[in-house]
Amino acid sequence: MFRSGRTLILGCLMLVPLLAQAGGNTLLIPATGRCTLNTVPEQLQQALATCQQIANGGDAQAQYELGEFFYSGERAPRDFKAAVHWFEKASLQGHANAQLRLGTMFFRGEGVKASNVQAYIVLKMAAVNGAEDAMDSADLVAEQMNKDELDIATRVLGQIFRNYLIELQTAGNTPFAPLP
Repeated sequence: MFRSGRTLILGCLMLVPLLAQAGGNTLLIPATGRCTLNTVPEQLQQALATCQQIANGGDAQAQYELGEFFYSGERAPRDFKAAVHWFEKASLQGHANAQLRLGTMFFRGEGVKASNVQAYIVLKMAAVNGAEDAMDSADLVAEQMNKDELDIATRVLGQIFRNYLIELQTAGNTPFAPLP
C-alpha cells in the first residue's frame, strides 16, 4: 500500500514540469509527439513554426502531426491542401497513419480528386506498414471499385512490392531467394 502511494506521488510530481509548460493551465498538457500544437493560443504560431521547421527537416512524425493539425480544423481553419501536402511527405517515408489518412482523403475526395485506385493503393501500403484500420478501409474501397480499377491497383501494388524486394536483395538485407 505504501509503495503504490509513493509511486502515485512520484507520478504526480513528474506532471509538474508538464503543467508548468502548459502556461499554468492545468487542462493543457503538451502532446508527446514531435510538435506541441495543442499549446495555448498565444503560443500556437511559434509552435506551428517550430513544427514546420522539424517537418521540413524530414521528420515523418512532425509531418504527420502537421497534416493532422490542418486536417482536423480544431486549432485553425481546415486546410485540406496543406493536410495533403504533409500527409504525402510522411507517407513517402512509410508513416502508416499518414498513409491511412491520405488514403481516406483520396476515397472521400478531401483536398484531392477522389480516386478509388489511389485510395486503395495507399490504404494497402498503410496496412503493410501497420495501420490497424487500413485493411478494413481498403476492403471498403474495393467494394466501390470495378474490375478494371481493381486490376490497375493490384498491378501497381505488385510493382511496388517487387521493387521493394529487389531493393532489399540489392542491399543484402533479405532472406528471400532472388526473384525470377
